[in-house]
Amino acid sequence: MSAFRSGLLVLTSPLAALTPRLAPILTSAARLVEKTLYVHLQPGLSLGGPAQPHSSHVQATVEIINLITGLYAGADAYRHLDIRVLLTNIRTKNPTPPPSLGSVQNLAHPPEVVLTDFQTLDGGQYNPVKQQLERYATSCYSCCPQLVSVLLYPDYDPGDSSTDPSVPYSSALWSASPVPKAPKHPLQGYNHVAVGGTFDHLHNAHKLLLTVACLLAQKRLVVGVADKDLLENKVLRELLQPYTDRVKHLSEFLVDMKPSLIFDIVPLLDPYGPAGTDPSLECLVGLEEVALYQILLLKNPDHSENEEDKVSSSSFRQRLLGTLLQPPNKRPDLPSNIYVVGLTGSSGSGKTSVAMLLQDLGAKVIDSDQLGHRAYAPDGPAYQTVIEAFGTDIIQEDGTINRKILSSQVFGNKKKLKNLTDIIWPVIAKMCQEEIKKAAAEGKTIFVIDAALLLEAGWNNMVHEVWTVIVPETEAIRRIMQRDSLTEAAAQARLRNQMTNQQRVDQSHVVLSTLWEPHITRRQVEKAWALLLERIKSQ
Repeated sequence: MSAFRSGLLVLTSPLAALTPRLAPILTSAARLVEKTLYVHLQPGLSLGGPAQPHSSHVQATVEIINLITGLYAGADAYRHLDIRVLLTNIRTKNPTPPPSLGSVQNLAHPPEVVLTDFQTLDGGQYNPVKQQLERYATSCYSCCPQLVSVLLYPDYDPGDSSTDPSVPYSSALWSASPVPKAPKHPLQGYNHVAVGGTFDHLHNAHKLLLTVACLLAQKRLVVGVADKDLLENKVLRELLQPYTDRVKHLSEFLVDMKPSLIFDIVPLLDPYGPAGTDPSLECLVGLEEVALYQILLLKNPDHSENEEDKVSSSSFRQRLLGTLLQPPNKRPDLPSNIYVVGLTGSSGSGKTSVAMLLQDLGAKVIDSDQLGHRAYAPDGPAYQTVIEAFGTDIIQEDGTINRKILSSQVFGNKKKLKNLTDIIWPVIAKMCQEEIKKAAAEGKTIFVIDAALLLEAGWNNMVHEVWTVIVPETEAIRRIMQRDSLTEAAAQARLRNQMTNQQRVDQSHVVLSTLWEPHITRRQVEKAWALLLERIKSQ
């Protein structure tokens, strides 16, 4: 069980020995720190002498980049950890003298514990060494007043090839210029550097990209953050963090890494952004066609069938499917032994197939469309009121309401449409409540109200959670055309008259997508159902 919310890991081993030992070091640190882990590189630092140790500059080399790559690659095994490699004491090859290291750097999450790979001969928690470690940490960074120090002593497996110094991490850095890749080769710094990306749910591949960009930058880093048109084709773009949130997380991370830089964070509205208009830029990082430096992708060995094999935000968004995005609604008006989910989605979203899967798993599904048909029937609760409001012209020879004629009356007429919905929506809501009461008496406990108009009708006030099923608009149009034999224009018009995916997702507790093969949808629904059962059990 992790004991500290934030920590500082001071790495003191020589680089050649340190790189292959990262996995056991991170494993040891992850047992103690539950959220933010800062990493400070100071190879060769001795904590065993009488003199107060001080931070010194470390030359930025290909070997340093390999080490940072290993840190971020290894961090994916500990997804609860937000790892941040600090760069204040790492300098590139540059004629400008590096800044002094005398001042204490403020951190967004002051460390509660300082850890190190430094080892004493007796393998104990040697107090003088721990005191030196605490003094060193507080001389470099703002730490919590009651700072705790721990010597890690990771379990290095001598038979494991990962601890063999002859097996280095492959370099994340690729240069378009003919720069040698020798491990000790110093990296050239640049006054003005640019980097771009979406930076959604900031992950370790983003952090590696930004770390290299900060390392190369000496004065200013321009960061283009994709927005608007550049987001249109993103997978599950409805689950993208808002631009302001992405900028907030990005800014905090950058300032923690290298506060001496000026950061210009700007919206990226086309593939080139500031790179095409700012003549002061000397180095681009990560732009494939024109980059001076490219960062190789971090591989994700644990990716699922429909995810990318690299560490990516789209894979992260796919993992959000089926999970709880916001706390459930409190429903004191409902019996404590029942739980109600509202299932919604646009035309062509695959909502009906999800409802069938939930029914197979044990939910009592209440189909609002079927209730609507019953409400309009001659013996239904809305029949007489609708005829009084819209006239006898809507009655067919058999006495039933001609819903096509009724629809033609309200189409394009907001006042008449509101008159109809004011009649029918409360009736269907009452019918839903009656169905729930009846099924609850028969022992059912989990209910799903299947309703395309759940949110428009305000029926989300009857449920604990709103679940929304989404697919991209182009896929929804294709499905509508195929299912209903409509033209593309007619399918588009139908979707324009409905809530957008984004409007639904913004009000949802759980999001699902039927974009992929049916067995992937089934896995999503089973995952969502299992998590739902856990939530209900923990109430």
